[in-house]
Amino acid sequence: MTTTTAPTALKTGHVGLNVTDLARSIDFYRSVFGLDLQAEGAEEGRRFAFLGRDGHLLVTLWQQSGGRFATDRPGLHHLSFQVETIAEVQAVQATLRALGAEFAYDGVVPHGEGASSGGVFFTDPDGIRLEVYAPTGADVVAAPVSGAPTCGFF
Repeated sequence: MTTTTAPTALKTGHVGLNVTDLARSIDFYRSVFGLDLQAEGAEEGRRFAFLGRDGHLLVTLWQQSGGRFATDRPGLHHLSFQVETIAEVQAVQATLRALGAEFAYDGVVPHGEGASSGGVFFTDPDGIRLEVYAPTGADVVAAPVSGAPTCGFF
């Protein structure tokens, strides 16, 4: 039996997403998250964009798919971004409403009944499920689902 040692400092790097319309997705992610366009590839069949903030790559977009995000297949369940305060979550929510985004729930909701953390749950233009949450401040409303986490998009 081989013994391995797990890395001691493991963090998520960036997330790569397949999209159907690169320009539309660049606009969406930049508008919602305030990301900077760090690099872009425009070669037909190899279109991509690298988005980040303060020199750190956070999201890569790859125009190499058709249709909508399939929630009934193995793969990504949802992508979550943490912010500092519920006020920031509400500001993102206002931006999303102006963009006509689809929400899983109406308004900011806690992650579960009695939980202080919570946020907004929505989809990008390709139907990819996203979340923006704060670690505290969402316990002022009831959870929309009992017995399951709201981040499950149940």
